Amino acid sequence: MNTILLIAILIGVLGVGVLLAALYLSSRKNTSSTEASEMAIRLSQMTEAQAAQQAQLAQTLQAQERALAKSVDERLQLLTGKIDATLEKSTKNQKTSLDELKERLVRIDTAQKNLTDLSSQVVGLQDILSNKQARGAFGEVQLQDLVESAMPPNTYTFQAPIGDGKRADCLLDLPNPPGPMVVDAKFPLEAWRALQGAKSETEKKEAERAFRRDVAVHVKAISEKYIVPGETADAALMFLPSEAVYAELHANFGDSVDAAHRAKVFIVSPTTLWALLNTMRAVMKDVRMKEAASIIQTEVLTMLEDVDRLDKRVDHLEKHFQLAEKDIKDIRTSANKVKNRGDKIHDIQLDDGTETPSVEDTLGEPPLLRSVE
Repeated sequence: MNTILLIAILIGVLGVGVLLAALYLSSRKNTSSTEASEMAIRLSQMTEAQAAQQAQLAQTLQAQERALAKSVDERLQLLTGKIDATLEKSTKNQKTSLDELKERLVRIDTAQKNLTDLSSQVVGLQDILSNKQARGAFGEVQLQDLVESAMPPNTYTFQAPIGDGKRADCLLDLPNPPGPMVVDAKFPLEAWRALQGAKSETEKKEAERAFRRDVAVHVKAISEKYIVPGETADAALMFLPSEAVYAELHANFGDSVDAAHRAKVFIVSPTTLWALLNTMRAVMKDVRMKEAASIIQTEVLTMLEDVDRLDKRVDHLEKHFQLAEKDIKDIRTSANKVKNRGDKIHDIQLDDGTETPSVEDTLGEPPLLRSVE
């Protein structure tokens, strides 16, 4: 605003300078004193008019300056409010983003920890599976978990003695038929791994022969050890604790599966064993229900015999009550007769001077000698 005022003053000064220059020029041209006076008067008037215009221009500029300052202040306040709101919103968004990022980092840390634990477990599982003895224990533990979760406690035995000093991984106590059935855990892992890692056709054929050989050896061992006539069922189960090995066997080695069936050894996986155990449990429940129904039927027949015997005894008791009632009626009749005769004796009148009739004359015979009817 001060710059504009200076510009206006500068314009006024330039105007005065122009007028003075004109006066000077006119004086140089030998103008008369009258004309000079008039020129001075006009110059004075122009100076006053110029001063008035400058004052009015200054007031106008000051008003515009106040209005502009007020407008600028309002816009600055509005802009400041918008900036504050934007900054606050941005701060909240940044805080929310930071919280989400922190939560995600926590989840990532947890997932990484789980992955680390899982990696260590996988390494431990690989160590277990690389050892035949540990691998056998792994299959037995998995078999035990499946059997305990599916069968009642009194229907199975682990490490049960069979035959001449042999022990089965699990013996299912099933009703006859089929009778007690053995479940033995086997895990032909080396041959299956060799089959999966075969790179050439020759390696693949060699791995297939090894896999068939291992399966046949396991089937033969189970058939010879755990199918004991008169002690176990005429079949046994070979448990493979790997769905992948089971799927490979049934998909590409049907001849080995058929040979196992002919030897009365049925190969099962965790899934198929679970379904089979639940079916066995339902069958055992049905057998128990039939046994209970037979016991109930026997007890009902015995109870009916007891009811018939009770009915006969009640009938005999009823007859005794009827006889006792008849005897009571006869006794009541005799008592009434005795009472009537006593009343008659009491009503006999005796006259003076007459001989008192004897009881024999009155009644004909002594009352005690009469038979009571």
